[in-house]
Amino acid sequence: MVSAPVGTGDEPVTIGLVAHFDFCPRRAWLEAAGERVDSYQMEIGVARHKPADDPTAIRRDVLRALDVGHPEWGYTGRCDSVEILPDGSFRIVEYKATPVRRRAEVTEPMRTQLALQSAALTAMGETVTGCVVYFTEHRRRVSVDLGEDDYERARSLVDATKRCLSANAAPPVLEDDPRCTRCSHAELCMPDERALVPVRRRIIVDDPDSQVLHLATPGSRASVRQGRVLVTKDHAEIASFPLERVQGVAVHGNVDLTGGLIRELLWRDISVVWCTSTGRVVGYATSSSSPNGGARAAQYAAAATGRLDLAREFVSAKLTNQATMLRRNGDGTAVPELRRLAREATAAGSVLQLFGIEGDGASLYFANFPSMLRTGGPHFDTRTRRPALDPVNAGLNYAYALLLSDCIRAVRACGLDPHAGFLHSSGRNKPALALDLAEEFRAPLADSSVIRAFNNGELNESDFDDRLGAVSLTERGRKRLISAYEQRVASVFTHPTFEYKVTWRRAIEIQARLVLGVLDGTQDSYVGVRTR
Repeated sequence: MVSAPVGTGDEPVTIGLVAHFDFCPRRAWLEAAGERVDSYQMEIGVARHKPADDPTAIRRDVLRALDVGHPEWGYTGRCDSVEILPDGSFRIVEYKATPVRRRAEVTEPMRTQLALQSAALTAMGETVTGCVVYFTEHRRRVSVDLGEDDYERARSLVDATKRCLSANAAPPVLEDDPRCTRCSHAELCMPDERALVPVRRRIIVDDPDSQVLHLATPGSRASVRQGRVLVTKDHAEIASFPLERVQGVAVHGNVDLTGGLIRELLWRDISVVWCTSTGRVVGYATSSSSPNGGARAAQYAAAATGRLDLAREFVSAKLTNQATMLRRNGDGTAVPELRRLAREATAAGSVLQLFGIEGDGASLYFANFPSMLRTGGPHFDTRTRRPALDPVNAGLNYAYALLLSDCIRAVRACGLDPHAGFLHSSGRNKPALALDLAEEFRAPLADSSVIRAFNNGELNESDFDDRLGAVSLTERGRKRLISAYEQRVASVFTHPTFEYKVTWRRAIEIQARLVLGVLDGTQDSYVGVRTR
C-alpha cells in the first residue's frame, strides 16, 4: 500500500522544507504532511525567533521577517533579519537556537538555508555581500562564506525536495543514524520501530506530561478562563485545570461545554469525545488541520478493498491477550484453545472467517470470565451488551467506551479517519478503525480495569442502578471506574515488540502510527500488542 503524495511537484516549496530535507528527507515529508510536535527544542526555537519574526520592529538599517522567493528555482521563504550596509548591499542574519546540540556550529542545512535566501534576494535585484548565523544561546555571530558549490547544491536540493514530496510513498526511515537522536519529530517518525523488532536504542521522547480530562458531573458546565478549564455547577466552582496539562477531553452525560472552550481546545489540537452516561460514544470534535491527508486517502481505498493482514493482527492479538488475562487472573483451562484460535486467526482466509474465530474465542473467554472475579463478588453469567443486565456487564460497557475514546484520539492524532476500518464494517456508521485498534487493548486495559475495580472494592453493588431491569453506573460509580481506568492506562509496561518501557496510552498511539506506516508505505506489515 502506498499513499498519495503530499505535494504536486509543480508548486513552490519553502526554504524551511528544503533545509529539513537536507537534514532528513523523511523529516521534510512529515512536515509537508502536516505533522506537528510540541517539544522543548521547538519551543525554544520559537521563543528565540520572536524578535526576528516581528516585521513591525524595523530600524532604518535592518529589515525583519522579510518574505523572499525565487520564481525560477521554485521556492519561497523568509529571512529572519536583513541588515542594510552603508553601500546599500544586504547582509543576511539567520537566528538559530541550539538547545540540543549546544554548539555554535554552522551545519549543512544552515548553509543551504542561507544560500537559498541569498539566491532569492539576488533574483529580486538586490546585492548580498554577507551571511551570518546568530546563535541565540551563545549570543554569538558566525560569518558564513558561500561559494558557487553552495548555490548549486541548494538548487539541486530544491529539485530533490519537490521529487520527494510528489512521490507516492513516504521516504524510508534512517537506520541507526545519530540525526534521529536530536530530531524533534522522532516521536512521530518512530525510526527504530519500523523494523518491528526490539529497539536497542531508545530515542522516543517520554510520554507527555498531560492527562485526559474527564467531565462527568451531571449538570456541570466547563468554560475557559485565563488559560484554564473552569468547571462550575450551580454557579459554584468545582474544579479548575491548566490547559497545558490537558491531552484530551471526554464528556460524560449531561455536561455543557462553552463555545469558547471548544474553540480553544480545537485551536490547541485537543480532541473532545462525547459519551452518554451509560458509556456510548456519540461523537467527537477535532481540529480541521489534520495531518497525513495522502495516507488518509490510501486508508479509504484500503477500507473499500480490504486489508486482511491488518484484520488478522487485530483479532489474533485480542485472542492472545484474552488468554493472558485468564492465565494471570483466573481459570487457565481455556488458555490453550484461545492461543490456538489466535494462531488460526493469523491464517484466516477472510474477514468473515475471522469473525467466526473471534466469536469462538469470546465464548470461551467470557465463559471463564467469572473465575477472574473474587469469591462473593458480583454475579456474572454471560456477556450482554446493551442493555446491561448485571453490574459487570455495565462496567465492561463503560470501560469499552473509555477505551474507544482513547483509540479515537490516537487515530485522529495520526490524521487517519476513525470511521474507515479493516475489521469492523465502515458501513455501519461506527468508528470502525478505532474499534479495530481497540480490540487488542480490550483485555489488558478495559477488562483489567473492571476486574480490579470489583476485586479491590472500588466498585460494589451500591455503585449501580438497576431500575427497569437495565443496570447502569451511578454518578459515583462512573467516577470510580474512570479513576480505575485512568490508573491502568497511565501505568507502564514493557512493549512486547520493541521491549522498552511505555505507558499503555502511549502504546495505543504507537500502534495507530504503525497502522499509518502500513498505509503510507513506511512498513510492509503490522504487529499487534500481545501481552505475555
